[in-house]
Amino acid sequence: MKRLFTIPAWIRGEDFIPRPSGVVIRYEIRDQYLMRTTYPAEPKVRALRWGMLILIFSLTIFSGGCRWIESGRTRSAKANGKINVVSVIFPSYDFVRAIAGDRVNLFMLLPPGSESHSYEPSPQDIIAIKNSNLLIYPGGENSAWVERILDSIKNLSENMTVLNMLDLVDAVEEEIVEGMEVEGDEEEPASDEHVWTSPQNAKVIVAAITDALCELDSANADFFRQNTTAYSAQLDELDASFRAVVDGAKRKTIIFGDRFPFRYLADAYGLEYFAAFPGCSTDTEPSAATVAFLINKVKSEKLPVIFHIELSNERMADTISEATGAKKLLLHSCHNLTKNDFEKGVTYLDVQKANVVNLKEALW
Repeated sequence: MKRLFTIPAWIRGEDFIPRPSGVVIRYEIRDQYLMRTTYPAEPKVRALRWGMLILIFSLTIFSGGCRWIESGRTRSAKANGKINVVSVIFPSYDFVRAIAGDRVNLFMLLPPGSESHSYEPSPQDIIAIKNSNLLIYPGGENSAWVERILDSIKNLSENMTVLNMLDLVDAVEEEIVEGMEVEGDEEEPASDEHVWTSPQNAKVIVAAITDALCELDSANADFFRQNTTAYSAQLDELDASFRAVVDGAKRKTIIFGDRFPFRYLADAYGLEYFAAFPGCSTDTEPSAATVAFLINKVKSEKLPVIFHIELSNERMADTISEATGAKKLLLHSCHNLTKNDFEKGVTYLDVQKANVVNLKEALW
């Protein structure tokens, strides 16, 4: 149970919020404080939530409400002659942007500034998926909702191409390293979905996206492939930059006062890591033992940097930084951008180049 903030005495009651991920968040009033508890949803609650989403979607479809959603506007699917591409999260959105430019209608489902692991699709999002010619999603346990939607619309979407990024590369499982907390009743490790954190994996994903775009829009195939060649060269340069930093470093260990969604990056460059939680954990509040372990590790290894990830509350990293004197820095997993960065046009390459700089400060 977590206390959020004091509320006026006249507010009373409680609320249950079921989520497609199978987590229920319960808010209730105790002693004039708003309290929050999370726990697994009952199967009937999850089924009801998804049943309502699919029902709303079906009613919209059959009432003639199929529209393409882009940047808050609606228009008929392919009304401008361009193919419709939906990306669930930022990395694949940015890959398509680099490959296709303005020659496709491109839409990202995850709102900028939102946490991807708690994302809930709206009926409008389901319609956007239905109207897409190409859908790209991360794969893994947190994408189970995508497959439910695809199952519900499979008879309506014969011309849709679907790319699961996890299936495009050599996937690995999330690793539980020393000192890391595991959520309650977690069973066998799940596949780590953060495949794009490795530039070489990104290059494989870009090639698959290009093939799909070329098949869907052969008139622009030469344009797509020309852009892919240039972009792949930039990914190779990024890979070389990471490799140069690690090869010239005096240490190979990094520590996160946060979740760790960088298994593919660490494996690619031979990095050792310690963190509070695996990359897809929904926990954000570590035990005292976990914080103590990370503090002792920073001190014993004489590490100059403690990392946090994007859109984090940073409290754990702050605590470790204050206890050790280590500098707190961001290592960005590219899941999503802040609204401000998204509107400024920040790219995957921009984020990763900043990661190179911060990683060098941690290792050298």
